[in-house]
Amino acid sequence: MPNPDVPVKPIESLLPAEALRNAPPELPEVSEVDVVRHFTRLSSLNYHPDRAMYPLGSCTMKHNPRLNEDVAALPGFARVHPLQPDSTCQGAIRLLYELSAYLAEIAGMDAVTLQPAAGAHGELTGLMMMRAYHERQGRPRRKVIIPDSAHGTNPASVTLVGYEAVQIQTNERGLVDTKRLAAVMDDEVAAFMLTNPNTLGLFESDIREIARIVHDAGALLYMDGANFNAILGITRPGDMGFDVVHFNLHKTFSTPHGGGGPGAGPVGVRGALVDFLPIPVACKDGDRYAFDYDRPHSIGRVRSFYCSFGMMVRAYAYIRTHGPDGLRQVSENAILNANYLLRRLEHHYPRTLTVHDVQSGHPREVPLPAEIPCQHEFVASGTRFKDNGVRTLDIAKRLLDFGFYAPTIYFPLIVPEAIMIEPTETESKESLDSFIDAMLTIAREIETEPEKVKDAPHTTPVSRLDETTAARNPDVRYRKAF
Repeated sequence: MPNPDVPVKPIESLLPAEALRNAPPELPEVSEVDVVRHFTRLSSLNYHPDRAMYPLGSCTMKHNPRLNEDVAALPGFARVHPLQPDSTCQGAIRLLYELSAYLAEIAGMDAVTLQPAAGAHGELTGLMMMRAYHERQGRPRRKVIIPDSAHGTNPASVTLVGYEAVQIQTNERGLVDTKRLAAVMDDEVAAFMLTNPNTLGLFESDIREIARIVHDAGALLYMDGANFNAILGITRPGDMGFDVVHFNLHKTFSTPHGGGGPGAGPVGVRGALVDFLPIPVACKDGDRYAFDYDRPHSIGRVRSFYCSFGMMVRAYAYIRTHGPDGLRQVSENAILNANYLLRRLEHHYPRTLTVHDVQSGHPREVPLPAEIPCQHEFVASGTRFKDNGVRTLDIAKRLLDFGFYAPTIYFPLIVPEAIMIEPTETESKESLDSFIDAMLTIAREIETEPEKVKDAPHTTPVSRLDETTAARNPDVRYRKAF
């Protein structure tokens, strides 16, 4: 409580004169009904998974259960403050402690930090711990190996930490080429960063051999957890041989995704890497919960306070709601949905990738073997439509007319005219069939009315944009719609 004997200074005396207004701000006088109508109209223009299917490959845009929001809104969670004494927020610290344990068990790790604010921030944190590990061993290293199908954040994170990123080529089956990996491993390599399932939606069947090659060279194996939604309850990174893994809570554990809001990218580690976890670490001492700062080998804080707490509450609710069997069913349904789309669309949108000929070094496009199933996503190619003058971008724009958000396009870079599709486990067969019908209709239109596809979209509030001008000179001024 404020001390009544201490006079309260007016706010004007605490600010420099140049920061004070001389006149009231020129704000519009808007009635409540106009405000409500404005934001209701904007919400109807916005696209989100609650409106229709959002097959954005690699991003796992799945439904966020409302139960998660209800739990996060409970007063004891919503009103907790990071500067409260531990004794006054035991429930919150217990949640963090238990969530760390759940994620460690799910991933086969020994410990998990919840601090990182995003997946890329998790990569940075994991790489910092690996660097500290090698330095403590007295063997500082300078290189990190990355496959050519990697997410763009991987080489960016590697560079930020001060390592040199070394890329290796994917083989004709869309997997890590173990011979090429072995050829680049030496005592200068700190780690191999890998997504499993990889960005093509394929499980790395040689993962045990990959782990052996990496560990025999004294390096560590890092898993980008972007595609964790495909392996929940089925397998664990720790059992595959990974030493570090980051989780994208918004992709796998159903926290809000996008909008620039609070993110979360927890990181799990095994073995000696536990010593380097960021501080503080949520711990349990008898019947009490507290934050442990006494970690002499910690890499220190990687953000203010502990984590985006509301995101942790949502992930905790999701895990507790589903339980082990439910989490496994999440992945099984995601895999089933993706393979259903793959088989229905593969004759019109085949899977191919670019490989470099060993002898000449020249790139060539090769088909992925048809018998290889995908996991939670797959990457098709639109190169067969080039003769009609249609690009993947045109297909993505035309999909908007059918009420679907477009898949990820032109990524990964090793697939020409890439169309990366991830339906997630939360879509019904009816939704999948509607998406299939739209994709097949577009394929027919390309053969008979290519200009219709090239001029799309036709039904959206904004038609085809000049992509370059829109990126360089965006017009974000408010305009009345009517």
